[in-house]
Amino acid sequence: MLDRRRFATAAIATAALGLSGRRADAFLFEEVIKQELQIPEGPIAGVSIAPELYPTVVQVKRSFVPGSIHVLSSQHYLYYIARKGIAIRYGVAVGRAELVYRGQAVIGKKVEWPSWKPTPEMIERDPEAYEKYAEGVPGGPDNPLGARAIYLYENGRDTAVRIHGTTEPNSIGRSISNGCLRMVNDHVIDLFERVELGAPVMVY
Repeated sequence: MLDRRRFATAAIATAALGLSGRRADAFLFEEVIKQELQIPEGPIAGVSIAPELYPTVVQVKRSFVPGSIHVLSSQHYLYYIARKGIAIRYGVAVGRAELVYRGQAVIGKKVEWPSWKPTPEMIERDPEAYEKYAEGVPGGPDNPLGARAIYLYENGRDTAVRIHGTTEPNSIGRSISNGCLRMVNDHVIDLFERVELGAPVMVY
């Protein structure tokens, strides 16, 4: 239900900022949609990322299918299409240049507090960093996948690419991972609750 007090506050703020016409409409529209979608707000204690990397309501092409996910790797943004023409934009960390994942997948599995095991390729690339975890790490606050993991599948097979939380939230907005898409834990929890199994994911 829309919070009338916050809507009124938004209207007052619009007047105070001197917004008019389309700008005022856009400002109020965004505030109303934020209320309806109940997106998480920042800042978050211990997280130092740019304001634009926090969840933001944005307008997108109406041709995008509601429930789908689109990732612009070069911009470090993930878009969840909440409804026709409306998306929630989240900041993400993506793979290093040689490891960045691009393609079309579907969500094959969702796990709360997932366990983690480095792939053989990760161990081969950096044995000093990953060999000690070869037997796997149980789910929990110290697990590199963080609070939630969304598994990407292609043609029924696990791609080994995840949209997941992290123990390094300040890495969001960078090209730093082994190919997965990292999110702040609070943000991936929010996305996890919205997205459904089988939803399409496009990573550009």
